[in-house]
Amino acid sequence: MSDLRARLVDTGYAAGWGAVKALPEPLAAAAFSGAGGWAAGRDGKGVRQLRANLRVATGGRLSDAELDALTRDAVRSYARYWLEAFRLPTLGTARVLRDTVVVGTEHLDAAQAQDRPVVLALPHSGNWDAAGVWFVDRLGGPFMTVAERLRPEQLYRRFLAYRESLGFRVVPLTGGDRPSSTLLKEWLGQGRPVCLLVDRDLSAAGIPVSFFGRPTTMPGGPALLAAQTGAALHPVVPQFDGAGWRHVVHPEVDVHGTGRLRERVHAGTQGVADAFAVSIAARPVDWHQLGRIWADVPPDPPR
Repeated sequence: MSDLRARLVDTGYAAGWGAVKALPEPLAAAAFSGAGGWAAGRDGKGVRQLRANLRVATGGRLSDAELDALTRDAVRSYARYWLEAFRLPTLGTARVLRDTVVVGTEHLDAAQAQDRPVVLALPHSGNWDAAGVWFVDRLGGPFMTVAERLRPEQLYRRFLAYRESLGFRVVPLTGGDRPSSTLLKEWLGQGRPVCLLVDRDLSAAGIPVSFFGRPTTMPGGPALLAAQTGAALHPVVPQFDGAGWRHVVHPEVDVHGTGRLRERVHAGTQGVADAFAVSIAARPVDWHQLGRIWADVPPDPPR
């Protein structure tokens, strides 16, 4: 990307960020919902891949019309995520905590009672940033997460500043002074939590799993970190709940047995995939996965 184009992209995001925060909330919500419906109607490659993914997540039970309606609503749900990404700092922590319902808090309480750090594994569902705000409050301090380096660099730094303003500690996936895996392990060693998005494998070293009954791979980092540090590994699935948020915390996935480390990491990653499938199947509309998950599930053909 040229320097000029990079500056234009960053300037455009900055202007949009400021404009969206300045709009009255009902007007902004209506605009983003309309934009989501328009994007779904364009039927681009990402929307067609989302439709194909949702067909798998719903077991192929929906008619074409029902699947189209679900896909349209899912794109609108994704548009809501971006609306809230622009506005979340202005909403304030008190508003997010007030309007958040969490299922399974007892699982986090059990880990804290044992004085164990936690590794939280999340899919791209609902608003994972809003979930992070709740985690910071509930766990009593910041968690560490990893972010891909966006292009241009100015845009990456803008998103970095945004997430750190929410109380997150963000390290780059690549290009940092030290490997992200080392930093995460040290953070857990200090008794602090880690939170990672893991429903799509962007590397060539993912762990083979069955997800919705189909073979794919997922990053093994969460299970490996938990196994190496004694942390409790918990899948968490964020969702929307009316005007607020709902997050499902699943029971601990055990990676601390007596088998070899490789076997425990494979089993733990499969446990994360199984938990994701349960909550995504219960509310597929909030699963924002526009990327290819399964090798044998390409985007639907253009309309």
